[in-house]
Amino acid sequence: METLRLEIVTPDGQIFADDIKTVTLPGSEGEFGVLPHHASLVSLLQTGIIDIELVNGDHELVAIDWGHAEVDETKVTVLADGAVAIVGENESAIAQSISKAKQLIESISDSDIAIAMAEAKIDLILKQRKY
Repeated sequence: METLRLEIVTPDGQIFADDIKTVTLPGSEGEFGVLPHHASLVSLLQTGIIDIELVNGDHELVAIDWGHAEVDETKVTVLADGAVAIVGENESAIAQSISKAKQLIESISDSDIAIAMAEAKIDLILKQRKY
């Protein structure tokens, strides 16, 4: 199986770095997906959720306030001003990271639509997870 390298970096450090199947990014013109061998591009990212499909088929989510993505055939690099990984070993830890992600999104976005879309994406992915 072919993979794609994804790195998400903020001024505070690296949030994510691993080989993945696909990633969906909140582009300034709308969401877009990236697979291995994607055409090269640079895109502005808006407030939203990065949906990462791992090699094992699981999904991880990272909320960002805004940033830029550089894509080439083998790698995606996201430079975000602020980001929160929505992870945890149990429901309590995940609830805490969701709360931090919502605070990040609400702090930067004055759009109720952007906030609602991000929260809906978080809820959808979490419903699909199995504990």
